[in-house]
Amino acid sequence: MITVYTGQGKGKTTSAIGEAVFAYSEGKRVLMVQFLKGSTYSGELIGLNRLGIPLIQFGVGCRWSGMIRTGLKHCTGCGECFRENRNPEIALELVQQAFAFVLAQVEKKTYDVIILDEISHALNRGFLDLNQLRELLSAGSSLHLHWILTGRGMPAALESEVDNWWDLNALKHPFSEGIKSRRGIEY
Repeated sequence: MITVYTGQGKGKTTSAIGEAVFAYSEGKRVLMVQFLKGSTYSGELIGLNRLGIPLIQFGVGCRWSGMIRTGLKHCTGCGECFRENRNPEIALELVQQAFAFVLAQVEKKTYDVIILDEISHALNRGFLDLNQLRELLSAGSSLHLHWILTGRGMPAALESEVDNWWDLNALKHPFSEGIKSRRGIEY
């Protein structure tokens, strides 16, 4: 089973986490791997850790994450962490490490559900070949793995191979009214 959460709106990672929590509550072994994401103050990192669901990040984090996590500073949206994670000198190695890690987990048959969060960015920026991903997904399908892939601009070439394809787009959001991200809600 393969599920995709894509689109320009918010809620892709949150939707994947909802599926993860449900699967975990049913006794399934769940792993979340974040591609090109390394902010240690994110709500999903803290929440999944509290539940005992491993979340492994392969990305550059925010230099202010410790202060943001404790509430001493607010994320300004400067984008430094995003720019660093798109730098080919850094990102290519991080994506290959993430891919090798996931492949090893598949070979060990450790998990029932694997979330590849923000995988679309690795694909769209050429840090991961689409055929590599296809091979990984096929290997997992023989083990009855449930795959969840997230990220904006998921390559349409995958659509025919996917069981569930969600395109999330905002109709209305506080950001459009100038309201900053809220701790515990957006991060």
